[in-house]
Parts: sequence; structure tokens; C-alpha cells
Amino acid sequence: MDISNTQSLYIVALIAIPAAFVGMGMFMIVRAYLRRDENLRLLELRMATNKETRLLKLQAYERMALFLERISPAAVISRVMDPDMVNHELQLAIIRNIRSEFEHNLSQQIYISSDAWNLIVSAKDELIKATGMIAQQVSPDTAAPQVARIILESIANSGQMLPTQTALEFLKNEARELL
Repeated sequence: MDISNTQSLYIVALIAIPAAFVGMGMFMIVRAYLRRDENLRLLELRMATNKETRLLKLQAYERMALFLERISPAAVISRVMDPDMVNHELQLAIIRNIRSEFEHNLSQQIYISSDAWNLIVSAKDELIKATGMIAQQVSPDTAAPQVARIILESIANSGQMLPTQTALEFLKNEARELL
């Protein structure tokens, strides 16, 4: 039985064409599977990254809430006041402490909103300004305990919410949105 070249080509084509279709189909199935697998891995990575980022943001909000609590007038005064101090020494100690606390937390601005950061900076600046204004109303030689009492009474009698409290409420609301 002699098979001619044409018949050989015909037989090869009968075998090769379906094999090519099967091979192409397998290639497409494997490629789709690999793409799906890659997309799932990317999704898992994004979810893990989002979880870590959310955790970092929450930690930043916690640190800034702590900062605001630490720079509240009563907290600062109780930390820095020495009964032997006089007015200007207490004023400087309060301002130094507030600035030191602020500088310690500067990096947190990366993780919180610009609005929250601006409120925090404003609260810090307003407390420094208020402390200076109240301290200027009394003699430079006035004893620190008396100056502290005047500062705390002045704030208590103002009838206004402290800037730290305003900023803290804003932070709490933003943090709740992250949860």
C-alpha cells in the first residue's frame, strides 16, 4: 500500500489540526487559570495591605488622641509644675512640654486626614497662645501654683469647649469611620 504525498499531508492535517485546537484550548484554559490565580493573590495582598494601613491609621488616631489629652492644660500643668517655680518659668515649662509632645508625634500626620491634623495644630497653637495671654495678666514673680490656678479657672470659666476637646471629638468621628 503506497501512500502518496498528498494523502500523507491529508492524514497529518487530520491529526495536526484537531491537536492544534486542543493545544490552543488547553493554553487558553491554563492562561485563564493563571490570571485568575494572580488576581486572587493581588486581591489578598491588597486586603492585607489595607488591613495593615487601617491598623496604622487607627494607631495614629490613638496617638493623636493621647497627645491632645496630654496637652490639655490640667495635664500639662500637673506634669511640669514645680511649687518653687514662678510665673514665667511655669509658662516656659508648659510651652516647652506642649512643643515637645507635638514634635514627638509629628510623623502621625501621614496617617490622619489633613482636616484632623489642622485641628490638632490649631489646638496646640491656641493652648500656647492662651497660656501666654493668661500668664501675662499676672506678675512675673507670681508663684506657679497661683498661676496654675488662674489658668485653670480662666479656662473653666470661659464656657467654651477647649480646642483639644474639639480636635478630640473630630478625631473620634474619623476613627469610627475607619472601623
